[in-house]
Amino acid sequence: MNSSTDDSIAIGDRIPIGYVRRAHGIRGDVIVRPLTDFADRFQQGSEFLTDETPPRSLRVTSARDHSDGYLVHLAGISTRNEAEALQGVTFTIDADERRELGEDEYWPEDLQGMVAIAPDGRHLGTVTGVILGEAQDRLIVRVSDGEDIEVPFVDPIVSMVHPSGGHVVIDAPPGLFGDLPA
Repeated sequence: MNSSTDDSIAIGDRIPIGYVRRAHGIRGDVIVRPLTDFADRFQQGSEFLTDETPPRSLRVTSARDHSDGYLVHLAGISTRNEAEALQGVTFTIDADERRELGEDEYWPEDLQGMVAIAPDGRHLGTVTGVILGEAQDRLIVRVSDGEDIEVPFVDPIVSMVHPSGGHVVIDAPPGLFGDLPA
């Protein structure tokens, strides 16, 4: 079970896929930090909009892996100054351009608001967010006193996700939710 990092947190009605960390070299290349686990998102020919006002449409002319993300060249960006002007700009797509989810994958925003319950039906709290991690994702569950508990989003702990029922079943190890009554 996991949440998908492909285009995960909406900006208005647009979904971010990455942002420009910095310019690279003198020919207009940029280093892009992906906000997606969908590697094809930055292949040659990919198109997206920026989060600028007004947004610009950009097309990838070349891309390759780089230690800081992807080294990307964009059509119409040919100088270091033009590339530097993109620093901090986020690239976005429409929600209907997302990849298809696999079995037991969920968009983080679809999990937010779900009720977290124990296997015996006890109310644990409400999922208020998802932390996307390299090793594992974590659900943020807000309990009744307002405290946020980070729950590893792994099969042994989050045993079921019921999108239609609006709840997740969390089989928490002792102490994860403090002293909640049994």
